[in-house]
Amino acid sequence: MEPRWLDADEQQAWRQYLHASRLLEAAMARDLQGYDVQLTEYEIIAVLSEAPEQKCRMSTIAEQVVQSRSRLTHTAGRLEKRGWVSREPCVGDRRGVELMLTDEGRAAVVQMAPDHVHSVLTYLVQPLPREDFLALGRAMAAVGEGIKAKGASDEVLNADEQPA
Repeated sequence: MEPRWLDADEQQAWRQYLHASRLLEAAMARDLQGYDVQLTEYEIIAVLSEAPEQKCRMSTIAEQVVQSRSRLTHTAGRLEKRGWVSREPCVGDRRGVELMLTDEGRAAVVQMAPDHVHSVLTYLVQPLPREDFLALGRAMAAVGEGIKAKGASDEVLNADEQPA
């Protein structure tokens, strides 16, 4: 059976998505460089700042920020060295580990958040009419759900945990 290829409009849209998403991530990362923090590190402490009791199971965080558990463990180690998070066993499940935002981590999020939000507004929200931005959110949610439904997100989240 002959594969279905992208038509010219689909190919152009795909290439524009790749280009813009990479530019967006680079711009967002650049705007956090003054804090000496990576975008992935900021994302983790931001997730914790919004979580009940400012703590969350590491496997849940890994899923939210799309990192393998192993990679999240390394990132959490860097955050722990900065004094921004601490790890503790999950209540009722000794196998699980929760990441907890410390007072220092909370202060770091409070300091960085205005600049991060300004970046999101500048690079993603403001260039689009509101209805297009909201449609983008719905479209990306559908893409994410489609990936999860096919089990491909499991492959990403467990990528470095597979036997060699």
